[in-house]
Amino acid sequence: MAALDPRARTLIESRQADIVDAWVAGFAHSAQDGRTSSRELEAQVREFWQLFLRAIASGDTADLQGGAWEETRHFLEDLSRQRVLKGFSAAETATFVFSLKQPLFDVVEQGFAAEPQQMAARLRELSGLLDQLGLHTVKVFQKNREDVIKRQQEEMLELSTPVVKLWDGVLALPMIGTLDSQRTQVVMESLLQRIVETGSEIAIIDITGVPTVDTLVAQHLLKTVTAIRLMGADAIISGVRPQIAQTIVHLGLDLQGIVTKANLADALALALKRTGVSVTKAA
Repeated sequence: MAALDPRARTLIESRQADIVDAWVAGFAHSAQDGRTSSRELEAQVREFWQLFLRAIASGDTADLQGGAWEETRHFLEDLSRQRVLKGFSAAETATFVFSLKQPLFDVVEQGFAAEPQQMAARLRELSGLLDQLGLHTVKVFQKNREDVIKRQQEEMLELSTPVVKLWDGVLALPMIGTLDSQRTQVVMESLLQRIVETGSEIAIIDITGVPTVDTLVAQHLLKTVTAIRLMGADAIISGVRPQIAQTIVHLGLDLQGIVTKANLADALALALKRTGVSVTKAA
């Protein structure tokens, strides 16, 4: 177990007020952009410092996975999550830890000025410790940012695939943009859920907004239609433009008897006819 040198720890504890004040002063410019207030930054600094002091008193400075560092790790993980949501970069987040180096180094250099070898050893020790803490912060930050991006992508997919109730028993799913595996999954889940909720008999998939149809897109459409049929409903594909029709023919794609219409109006008229509804102009 490689605990921090006792003399260095005693020195740091005796000069902690100077260290924290210098560390807080280094964040003065960071509070000017409005994402974090000076008061919040100072509170974060002082909370981390207390956790840091407790950890170096008993923890292994070479291994941050030990129990002594648990609270410190959790603090940095929470800090990373907050900063992801506030729009900080990974570098800005890591700077919270790395900016502690200079105040600590200044104190160690002064305390071990007469012992160059001891000074160098203690500086290497502290530098390695803060590097580990900074890298842990960056690692957690990247994971949190990826989670946020993934969640935003899922929300955008849901927004771009709204299921609309056109009539009693008739749903429409207007598709806009490129169809891929992930989007197909979201489409199927939302559409099947709405079929269950509304008890609809017919679902219209409108591909007017889909720029191109290739083999992969056709496969995704077939999967969606198959899922609809398994739920006891029927499917109609609308928005089949001349260019798309030619592409389907050239690719030799088999839509397996799926009913297609040129536009959403024709698809709705067919759906109403199948449900026994007729629409006529008022006299």
